[in-house]
Amino acid sequence: MASFTYEAIDKAGKTKKANVEADSIEKARAILKNEGYSILSIGETSLLNKDISFTIKKKVSSRDLGVFCRQFVSISKAGVNVVTALAMLAEQTENKALKQALKNVRDNVEKGDSMALAMRRETVFPPLLLNMVDAGEASGNLESAMGKMASHFEKDAKLKGIVKKALMYPCVLIVVMIAVIIVLLVVVIPNFQSMFDQIGGELPAFTVAVVAMSQFLQEDWIILIGILVIAIVAFKMYNKTPQGKRQIAKIVLKLPVFGVLIQKQSCARFAETLSTLVSSGMGMVEAVEITGKTLDNVLYQDVLDAAKQVQQGVALSVPLKASGLFPPMIMHMLSIGEETGNLEEMLNNSAEYYNEEVEMATQQMTALMEPVIIVCMAGVVCLLIAAIYGPMMSMYQQLGAQA
Repeated sequence: MASFTYEAIDKAGKTKKANVEADSIEKARAILKNEGYSILSIGETSLLNKDISFTIKKKVSSRDLGVFCRQFVSISKAGVNVVTALAMLAEQTENKALKQALKNVRDNVEKGDSMALAMRRETVFPPLLLNMVDAGEASGNLESAMGKMASHFEKDAKLKGIVKKALMYPCVLIVVMIAVIIVLLVVVIPNFQSMFDQIGGELPAFTVAVVAMSQFLQEDWIILIGILVIAIVAFKMYNKTPQGKRQIAKIVLKLPVFGVLIQKQSCARFAETLSTLVSSGMGMVEAVEITGKTLDNVLYQDVLDAAKQVQQGVALSVPLKASGLFPPMIMHMLSIGEETGNLEEMLNNSAEYYNEEVEMATQQMTALMEPVIIVCMAGVVCLLIAAIYGPMMSMYQQLGAQA
């Protein structure tokens, strides 16, 4: 998917310059026209016009979206109309980006737009929600569509919460380990450096290296920060290129423990999202396309983009199996669903299975990482202590031999 920079006039007559993502420039034009823009100019985004575009894409968490959808359903069931419901939700929403977006949606719906079209004008709503709202309005069953989205976002938020909670403690341990090493090198080692100078003679190579590291951190720490900044910027720039993004995605999937976790998480989101879209009556081609956009790993996005050949009569399980990215379990479930015509139920079962697998894999990863980090931290500290006391022990042995 490419990025296109455009300049257009909205319905209010204001000129807007921003970026839009689409598969082609024709699709980008179609997206903008559907949103009511009159296009002045449009072209593929380059590094120059991307850098000078200060449009910030605000993000809203799955939890906030889940709360919004669930509350919308509750208010609608009470007989409140859409405009009033949006006004009520905008007032009680804590997320500032979502609050402003809901106010804008309410204003545009009040002016005569459909809820789906009004929501498409905002950047905070994901494509999955937009399409579900569109389908719900078209079928006259908006409450059901929002209810399904509430369940989807709640499960997604729970899954993310499990992973974040599990990674919190190992991350804290890593920060503590780095802090301990810095304190030893910047505070402790310099106190012994004068003593090393008095000892004279030839110090062990490891002690010399530790002293050099200590001096570097004290005197040239700005160089280290500069190197880290350059490395981070270079990594982000490389990750923005199509080749770099795919190369990094391949490496991530091959990482021990982490790779398996990402695979299971991607399978859970794939099954959950596709099941939600299929149950709403959406066509398979469009459902697969939208599902691909919800996945984080670009390799899975590529597979689902290729899987759009289902419009030619190819079973969805065929390109997914050929990719080698999906485990046999989900392939069997998908094949059975396609053969029996019960795809929705099979996808639901797969989603539940892989949600549990993600939880178990996360717990195993945490249980493995904690002792590894502690052992590494203890090992580094022991090596630094050995570098300090090694020359001292040598000196005492020499004095004992002379006595």
